[in-house]
Amino acid sequence: MFEYFPGNYVWNLGVVATLNSGGLIDEVDRACRPLRELAAQGSDVGTAEFMAAWRGVADQLEEQATEAEKAGHRRTAGQKLFRASVYVSQAERMQSAKDPGRNAEYQRSVDLLVRSFELLDQPTVKVAVPYVENGRETTLPAYFHPAHRDGTPAPVMIVWNGLDSTKEMMVGAGVHTELAARGISTLMVDCGGAGEALRLDGLPARVDTEAWAAACVDWLEARSDVRADRIGLVGWSLGGYYAPRAAAYEKRLALCVAWGANHDWGAVQKRRLDREGENPVPHYWDHVLWVWGQPDIDTFIEFAESIKLDGVVEEITVPFLIVHGENDRQIPLAYAQRSFDQAVNSPKRELRIFTPEEGATEHIGLDHLPHVMGFVADWVADTFAELDAS
Repeated sequence: MFEYFPGNYVWNLGVVATLNSGGLIDEVDRACRPLRELAAQGSDVGTAEFMAAWRGVADQLEEQATEAEKAGHRRTAGQKLFRASVYVSQAERMQSAKDPGRNAEYQRSVDLLVRSFELLDQPTVKVAVPYVENGRETTLPAYFHPAHRDGTPAPVMIVWNGLDSTKEMMVGAGVHTELAARGISTLMVDCGGAGEALRLDGLPARVDTEAWAAACVDWLEARSDVRADRIGLVGWSLGGYYAPRAAAYEKRLALCVAWGANHDWGAVQKRRLDREGENPVPHYWDHVLWVWGQPDIDTFIEFAESIKLDGVVEEITVPFLIVHGENDRQIPLAYAQRSFDQAVNSPKRELRIFTPEEGATEHIGLDHLPHVMGFVADWVADTFAELDAS
């Protein structure tokens, strides 16, 4: 993995995620260059300065976009707003859950991205999926990207993120454009514990993720441009737990992809207490308590024992793909094999491990994200075609 900040895995992860999600090396370098000494002091020190430096580049891009739009150069303006959104989004991800300013930064990343859609004439639209939790009517915020602008019904993939990513990062990565190029629409969702659902609506994560899946499928089934019999689900990072859990019990799903095998996430938390493996974000324990709505670490660790797929993946009865990096420093490779071995009732199960020689060997392939994305998109397209043929 490209290590801009030697020895600081968490900050390096943010850099490579940005570069694999539409960021440009010169702009990232200008943001990061003043931070090198701070980075040497650990991942938690200097995150406010990290936000300020990356915000500065985003500010400059937004000013340039305004001038470009005034000159009638809509595409140039849209491209600059898109990258500004990427930088704000990735820097906000690094902030403490206790930072009172992070929600405003997050909202800015959303606003910049939506403005870029308009200027770039993107068919992507911001939508709200109706959802009820504990009797409260709310929504799961999402972006929907149709494969066809003429309204022709198409297969669709629901895309879920993980512990610290957002639907804006999915757009930045280009998941939707890769799927659309293969005739597949995309619904990119912030479920509980993530993105807009957590920050602006206070929805925590939940173990029984089939509730999220049911809401997403209900919404998609009501659309005339979606094939209701061809709705799949992919989740990356902690989504590698969320998605298989949902596919085990929401039987309307046609296929499932675990983009990073989070087979026993509760056990991973115990390893992190013992400082085994790498954390994905600074201020880690504050972050996980926020995501799951737990009061303290002891309560959370006990609660997290239920976040595992033993006895669950056996219930998956649709095609199931697991992709994992051989050098994933967060989630043990053995969990990918365990998910594969236990998914005995899937009619088509596949395990793809990415090696250091080819790249995409780190967590969810963030060191070479397009390589994993292409493989996943091809597998999804091929599997939908096989289902049609059968």
